[in-house]
Amino acid sequence: MLDLGIAGRRAIVCAASKGLGRACATALARAGVEVTITARTAETLEQTAADIRRETGAKVNAVAGDITTEAGRAATLAACPEPDILVNNAGGPPHGDFHDWGLEDWQKAVNANMLTPIMLIKATVDGMCTRKFGRIVNITSSSVKSPIAILGMSNGARAGLTGFVAGLARQVARHNVTINSLLPGPFLTDRLRSGMEFEARRQNTSFEDILAKRSATNPTGRVGDPAEFGAACAFLCAASSGFIVGQNLLLDGGAFNSTMG
Repeated sequence: MLDLGIAGRRAIVCAASKGLGRACATALARAGVEVTITARTAETLEQTAADIRRETGAKVNAVAGDITTEAGRAATLAACPEPDILVNNAGGPPHGDFHDWGLEDWQKAVNANMLTPIMLIKATVDGMCTRKFGRIVNITSSSVKSPIAILGMSNGARAGLTGFVAGLARQVARHNVTINSLLPGPFLTDRLRSGMEFEARRQNTSFEDILAKRSATNPTGRVGDPAEFGAACAFLCAASSGFIVGQNLLLDGGAFNSTMG
């Protein structure tokens, strides 16, 4: 296995009980990182922590709570007050028609997908700069590059985060602290699976049929494996990735059609 030069480092990975967050935590643990994972459901989180420990042999701390709240962030930072790596992640807001969304809906979306990552960066980046090492990865969405009409709140909130960190990333890079984002397209997570199962019931067909149709629309002929996403996260966190600054890495199997990415 490639040595990423981060064994012994400490990481916080948000919303990591399943899906892409779990994949990132697992990949970092395999690289020898001590990982603190968060999620709202304690039972699921503890099981994930046990699974990652068993698979990797790494030290894994589980902190149950809502990372989008001040209390949730405080509990996480108490468990890992000086992280070398921060992976920001939170569930996306609901889809729908923007005419139906009120101010409270927008405030929840912006809090979860823009302000929460910013608050965690604010709490950790100065220490990273002092220690001359830091890797911050924000999990956003492919919609940052190619907006999805029914995900207007996600488009707006995640684009806001992207704009903010674009400036900050250039300010802290001289301290060997990098801030980058991963933009996932379709990955076979529980979220995607539940959506496909709903569509299968609606169309009176099978999950496998819906998955095959969705896969056929992608240049790779498939949807992504979360482990691939985790490996990309670990790469951005590597000691040798200090010259990758303020980038938005799109992992969508080539679905976004552009010469220059």
